[in-house]
Amino acid sequence: MNFTPGFRPKLLETLKTYTRADFHADIVAGITVGIVALPLAMAFAIASGVPPQAGIFTAVIAGILISGLGGTKVNIGGPTGAFIVILYGIYVKYGTENLAICTIMAGGLLLIMGLARFGTMIKYIPYPVTAGFTSGIAVLILSTQIKDFFGLSIDKMPSDFFPKMAALIERIGTFQWPTLLTAAISLVIIRFWPGKWNRRVPGSIIALILATFAAGLFRLPMETIGSRFGGIPQGLPMPHLPSFEWNNLRNLIQPAVTIALLAAIESLLCAVVADGMIDDQHDSNQELMAQGIANIVSPIFGGIAVTGAIARTATNVKCGGRTPVAGITHGITLLIIILIAAPLARFIPLATLSAVLINVALNMGEWHNFGRLPKWPRSDAAVFLATFSLTVIIDLTVAVETGMVLAAMLFIKRVSDTTQITAVDQTTETEGAHHSLIGKDIPDGVMVYRIFGSFFFGAADKLESALKRLKQEPDVLILRMRKVLAMDATGLNALEDLYERLRKHDKYLVLSGPHAQPLLMMDKAGFLDQLGRENVCANIDLALARSRKILDLCAATPKIALPINS
Repeated sequence: MNFTPGFRPKLLETLKTYTRADFHADIVAGITVGIVALPLAMAFAIASGVPPQAGIFTAVIAGILISGLGGTKVNIGGPTGAFIVILYGIYVKYGTENLAICTIMAGGLLLIMGLARFGTMIKYIPYPVTAGFTSGIAVLILSTQIKDFFGLSIDKMPSDFFPKMAALIERIGTFQWPTLLTAAISLVIIRFWPGKWNRRVPGSIIALILATFAAGLFRLPMETIGSRFGGIPQGLPMPHLPSFEWNNLRNLIQPAVTIALLAAIESLLCAVVADGMIDDQHDSNQELMAQGIANIVSPIFGGIAVTGAIARTATNVKCGGRTPVAGITHGITLLIIILIAAPLARFIPLATLSAVLINVALNMGEWHNFGRLPKWPRSDAAVFLATFSLTVIIDLTVAVETGMVLAAMLFIKRVSDTTQITAVDQTTETEGAHHSLIGKDIPDGVMVYRIFGSFFFGAADKLESALKRLKQEPDVLILRMRKVLAMDATGLNALEDLYERLRKHDKYLVLSGPHAQPLLMMDKAGFLDQLGRENVCANIDLALARSRKILDLCAATPKIALPINS
């Protein structure tokens, strides 16, 4: 099998040293994760507005592709709770066909991100943003499951949060006792099933079996998969390309970007968690390419958006999964289940699937962060609360965009706050013994300023503010720049303005010890030639010597404006 340069699935790496013991461990783990994934896949699909089989098809097709082509050894791919809100919103507004097109577009974006080596960029998304929208998604999942948990009679559930809550409150009196009891008992079983048994037989499967048996035996009056969807087909569907309408393309771009960003974030977070559990190093770009391919192929087989699933990945590792073969086995297990047991799925109560999703929401919500907010910097707390609130009230796209903009602005402010521009003299000890001005002679008419930190657009105005406080400009101004590691075009422009201002008054500028990046930038821009390379000195001693020479030349020709590069 030929792969393009840089396309290196972890599967190929692990097969080189694959053993019989690895195969046995992977098979056991894969079968276990496949059983765990069954109720989750159906529940995620239903909550996203599509039939339950769409979730199973996704877990089968995308799960195999992600494990076979991905950049991690133990990641399990499939539908996740993070997508529910955005997918349901697309389904309600644009329908099933456009939901599939949007997912394919997102897959293309993920593939491009991986090929362009953008995998490492995801780590720059701040924690308050990811924690904020994760908690918001958890609240929204909880709100979508109240109807099925209580068995409320609501013909069409609104997609927006406040209209949805209003509809739930208005129809709360229509709850059904059999549905509520089934859902409550299912949730108790799922949450309190003994951990030592959960590794082999998860609580969600036990709840599913017991609730399905009870509903069929006692003929309980409640909605099931069969009553709402007519059952699950016995096998995978034939591939089908969704019909495309150019008129909707503009509307689908923004949610497609959101799906791609969400898939990238969650899959790479999942990869990081897996690395910590198995002491390995994932390939983030390879993982993004695999996620992209999976999201392109999945909708063609009736599936939905897919990403790395942290809980299923953790289950895989705990059950002994060692290589991508475990993830491939998980997909094959689900395929065998629908080939053999699909007719039985029509008896599964929707109340039990709602309990499965409520448990997912309770586990995924970053609830502990609300208690930590008073201990966080106010700016981080504000970003978290803004992202959380916008996720719940408006939508995930706006929340992520706003959270990123706020985080970027606050980052700029924090970095600019670390930049200091101060006057220094013989009494100021800031540069260490070798670079200190203590004991050095600063001639009259010479003033030394030190710039500390990044000199960029967020801090460039500090130079002008510092110099405005001077009662009288010096004849020679020395800027110590040895602590400036980075400078941008705005910082360069501030230096050029300072140079022009001093030149108009027959004053002079000398730079002391500029670092490599600022020096290279000034050279490329032609500023060093404008300033005069003689006025760029390697250290403070040479800068002071240069200032004495300038003063001597000025004294010798007092009535003639001296060129600054004399």
